[in-house]
Amino acid sequence: MTSRTIKASAQPLKGSYVPPGDKSLSHRAVMFGSLSEGISTYKGFLASEDCLHTLAAFQKMGVNAALEGDVLKVHGVGLQGLSEPNEELYLGNSGTSIRLILGILAGQRFEAILSGDPSLSSRPMKRVTEPLKQMGAQIKGKDNGNFAPLRIRGGKLKGIDYENHLGSAQVKSALLFAGLYADGKTRIHDMLRSRDHSERFLLSSGASLLVKDDWIEISRTEKLIGLNGQIPGDISSAAFFIAAAAMTPGSELTVKNVCLNPTRMGILNVLKKMGAHFEIEQSGVIPEPYGTLKVFGGRLKGTRIEKMEIPAVIDELPVIMVLMALAEGESIISGAEELRVKETDRIASMTKNLNAAGARVEELPDGCIIRGIASLKGGHAESFFDHRTVMSMAIASLRMEGDLHIDETACVSTSYPSFFSDFERLTGSTIL
Repeated sequence: MTSRTIKASAQPLKGSYVPPGDKSLSHRAVMFGSLSEGISTYKGFLASEDCLHTLAAFQKMGVNAALEGDVLKVHGVGLQGLSEPNEELYLGNSGTSIRLILGILAGQRFEAILSGDPSLSSRPMKRVTEPLKQMGAQIKGKDNGNFAPLRIRGGKLKGIDYENHLGSAQVKSALLFAGLYADGKTRIHDMLRSRDHSERFLLSSGASLLVKDDWIEISRTEKLIGLNGQIPGDISSAAFFIAAAAMTPGSELTVKNVCLNPTRMGILNVLKKMGAHFEIEQSGVIPEPYGTLKVFGGRLKGTRIEKMEIPAVIDELPVIMVLMALAEGESIISGAEELRVKETDRIASMTKNLNAAGARVEELPDGCIIRGIASLKGGHAESFFDHRTVMSMAIASLRMEGDLHIDETACVSTSYPSFFSDFERLTGSTIL
């Protein structure tokens, strides 16, 4: 058991900060590098547990891929070059890994078994397995392929039209991967505009992809071209310290080399509505736009987040709930039922922890109503074995009048291994 106690400390955040490499991009760098021809090299790879599970899975399928420091080098085997693994592909806690790899395996001529830890094994997979079955893949698992472990045999696929009504980038990406192998066109209606990292990789790699308005169309592709690039910092990881600075008067935090993909900047749109002050300077675009963000602290006001906004803030909603708990007035989150099927039910976990600290959060089936207060009280927070719940409550501790004890914090290593060391450095807090 790993638990931590954060000593009460209300100090402004000052200085500069470089967030860890983007998790979504690190996963995709392994996947696209493996399926491309030639060598792909990326600097800034995130060596978190989730991303390392993705790397290990492709190594088990015959890909020569190695990590030196934060530099990933992948010798691509091409779209048809993966080998049948001689053991299960264990993917730990990573929903991105299992769902996207299902799309890739749907086009292979062999069988594989994908498994994960108890948390991953309780998360719904039918959202991916059902459309892949419609395309021609054979997938078996508990509840008709809704829960891991999953056994998949790929084969001859056909394109389909699909309504991405969940606004899920994982579902969309899985179908785009499968569409590389399918006869005919695979068309996806991305009505809620989920994050577009896969589309950017596909276009850069030479795939037969067309994006028009909220429709994405992919055709069978013969080969992908290897890429070289820089993986910028993860704005979903930086979001914790962006939020901390924004809610702490007197703060002035500079976040360098952070991903500025428009489909990932939802938290900045929310902060703007809450009255936060920040400046953005873009400095590059390969493979994604990135740059510098400067955040200034102050008192925030309540706001409302509705269904159309959810895909752009899905990972940041737990820490946004912290911001709302400490803002002036009332805030409402709606259309966020997807939070209930993450690593844990994040609506429930954050509601329970914040209310235990004195907040006023009313849980709704698809979100919550939060009535802001000036400060919180210390005490105890449950991790629910969920990294974002832990990190969000750590940020909440900055506005607590007493110490906060958080249990079972080892789960943070799935996405942000250096979180607590960055937390101590940036906030001046002491962690026991």
